[in-house]
Amino acid sequence: MQAGTSNKTLRSLSGLIDFDCAARWGSFTLAAQELHKTPAAISLQVKQLEEAVGFALFVRHPRHITLTPKGQELAVTVAKMLRELRTRVEALRGGDEENVVRVSTTHTFAIKFLAPRLGRFTLRHPELDIRLDSCERLVDVEHEEVDLAIRHGTITDHPAALYHDRLVAVYSPALVAPAGEDLTLADLTRFPLLFDESTDDWIRLLRSHGVTEGRFDFSRGFTNLAVTAQAAIVGHGIALVPYSLVCDDIDRGVLRLMRGASVSYPGGYYWVHAPRKAVLPKVVRFRSWVEEEVAQMERTLRTRIGDGQPGTAYLNS
Repeated sequence: MQAGTSNKTLRSLSGLIDFDCAARWGSFTLAAQELHKTPAAISLQVKQLEEAVGFALFVRHPRHITLTPKGQELAVTVAKMLRELRTRVEALRGGDEENVVRVSTTHTFAIKFLAPRLGRFTLRHPELDIRLDSCERLVDVEHEEVDLAIRHGTITDHPAALYHDRLVAVYSPALVAPAGEDLTLADLTRFPLLFDESTDDWIRLLRSHGVTEGRFDFSRGFTNLAVTAQAAIVGHGIALVPYSLVCDDIDRGVLRLMRGASVSYPGGYYWVHAPRKAVLPKVVRFRSWVEEEVAQMERTLRTRIGDGQPGTAYLNS
């Protein structure tokens, strides 16, 4: 189909829904199964949509379909639009919007921090329903169906800082004998030192503790902190990772923390919210609860690494 001008308009949302489904599956047949239609009906809807927009959306192959470049761009827009539409319809159907808190955050923070603790929030506020959206994209809290967001980044002097993280050295109990003593800084030369992207943080820790002498094994690097932590859990070596990422793994006993082996970290989590939403009672309650949970995590960190310095000054040092 040749691109060109078209005076046709989109007369039906069903074409967009069929297009979105076919784009996700890369198949009219599989899209038809999801939507409980025939492949011919899906194909016809997509063809009519192509005629309406004036350009091809798919390249038809004998056994599959692929998006054209313009089809790919439209697929991203349509997916976002349908997601927001479904969220709004769900909210209107429920008729209880003031009791639904929609939170967007990173995959890591959702899985490693929020999800394990949400039961405690529900016990405190059973009237509130949490809708947790884990994604890495920067959401528009002003215009999207999101009440507030928690994001990760450099937070030194950040006005909306939630938690300034700290790097800690952790390892699997499998690295020591069942009755063996915990590992110390003196054991760092005995195991691979797992790192995320670069060894800079390990070098800072070694220098700050005056243990740079020796042969260190930096043979195992990763491109994601969560993967680095998981590698430590299965016994590949000693990892240097943010405490917020592994505090629950330490609680569960699948990781041990090397006492005293920690170093400052410029990263952490911060709030993102629209001013008009920040004052909503449901948002205030959720934010207050998260800040209490973070404060508790900070207290356990100070206890575990054996440093008596109190408060934020310690965490940022």
